[in-house]
Amino acid sequence: MAVVVSSGNAPAFKAKMTVYVFVCVVIAAFGGLIFGYDIGIKGGVTAMDDFLKKFFPTVWEKKQHVHENNYCKYDNQFLQLFTSSLYLAALVASFLASAVCSKLGRKPTMQFASVFFLIGVGLTAGAVNIFMLIIGRILLGFGVGFGNQAVPLFLSEIAPAQLRGGLNIVFQLMVTIGIFIANLVNYFTATVHPNGWRIALGGAAVPAIILLFGSFIICETPTSLIERNKNEEGKEALRKIRGVEDINEEYESIVHACEIASQVKDPYRKLLKPASRPPFIIGMLLQLFQQFTGINAIMFYAPVLFQTVGFGSDAALLSAVITGVINVLSTFVGIYLVDRTGRRFLLLQSSVHMLICQLIIGIILAKDLGTTGSLGKPQALVVVIFVCVYVMGFAWSWGPLGWLIPSETFPLETRTAGFAVAVSCNMFFTFVIAQAFLSMLCGMRSGIFFFFSAWIIVMGLFAMFFVPETKGVAIDDMRERVWKPHWFWKRYMLAEDDDVEKRTE
Repeated sequence: MAVVVSSGNAPAFKAKMTVYVFVCVVIAAFGGLIFGYDIGIKGGVTAMDDFLKKFFPTVWEKKQHVHENNYCKYDNQFLQLFTSSLYLAALVASFLASAVCSKLGRKPTMQFASVFFLIGVGLTAGAVNIFMLIIGRILLGFGVGFGNQAVPLFLSEIAPAQLRGGLNIVFQLMVTIGIFIANLVNYFTATVHPNGWRIALGGAAVPAIILLFGSFIICETPTSLIERNKNEEGKEALRKIRGVEDINEEYESIVHACEIASQVKDPYRKLLKPASRPPFIIGMLLQLFQQFTGINAIMFYAPVLFQTVGFGSDAALLSAVITGVINVLSTFVGIYLVDRTGRRFLLLQSSVHMLICQLIIGIILAKDLGTTGSLGKPQALVVVIFVCVYVMGFAWSWGPLGWLIPSETFPLETRTAGFAVAVSCNMFFTFVIAQAFLSMLCGMRSGIFFFFSAWIIVMGLFAMFFVPETKGVAIDDMRERVWKPHWFWKRYMLAEDDDVEKRTE
């Protein structure tokens, strides 16, 4: 079942880690910070009374008179639809972004993302009615769709093969930093009346501005330039990012990949061909699994549990700080390990890791937390510890690898289309969880943790048998060095080769 891969000790092509590549990675990864900030900010804003009174007065009235229930107190479909509507917009935008990525390049796509996001921020932060708010959310969704399409592809294409995993995970690192910053902003703006929510929403403009102006400093990827018949510019860009003069072997590899890609007129139809199925299936399922790890259930309960342990009114801030710091630091662990231990090891280790945490948390809540009341301090302390341990496992595995693996496994001819499908799947499953989670929690109660535990078993088995190792393999060598030697996926490669032989006879 093992596949033949590079040991990871040597690159497939000659390359150095240059300061310029580092700058490009950091600037591009601000697209992740934008995404993370939105993930973190929306929960705090929709809990602010000033915001609810202005846009959702019926929700605010219900909040004042509701009988508190540990599992159902936040359940409201209309408010859930508002927060999750961004993901539907991002789903649609990812397909448009795929075309822009192919026709204009990764760099302009990131610039479009910044512009969409800035306009969306202006509309939401300055909203005077629900129409402005919704249009703003849709434009924010387009920004997220364009950014999440372009940034991981950009990072995978400019990174040297032996460092691609770690550099790509910088995107997820910035997502976690964005969530952490947003949680702090939520805490401090919650007491600013009546416009704290405007400040919180407006803060998203900062990373968008950095990405917009920073994008004029970074280069376009050599692959994108050569794909658009700008071969000399592509060669110079490759020499610049690799930091060596001898780039001919990698250059010829990219040119060859582009020649094959140019023969494909409909990349989405090509995705349905046998040879495209391995990365296509894995890319979609990783997005499903990432959202069904149960991270939302864990993060939802964190503030409540911290309060139960005895942190009182500071529970929300402390929960945000502690889980946020763990999230960020554990992503650094992923950056360090992903090109050393490989992708599969992290997926498998964290599946066991997260399963144990989910089961323990679920058992304690089922046993000791009723519809009303609270956990005792000893039980709450145990749950808080396992919440933190769980966040660690997610942050160095299924969180970042859900973006990394699809961005590096598609061949050039279907890369932007395939990754667009992956991004749209991520947005769709995020929408499903965002829309359904609170209702599921209300209906399933502590059983929701066992529901996600079952999913973790499924995803762990899938990673064990069907996810090949891609550590150290050049991005355009995946077919020969990853898919063809794999015990299961090689049958799709052989079927494609047979079809080619029949057509040439």
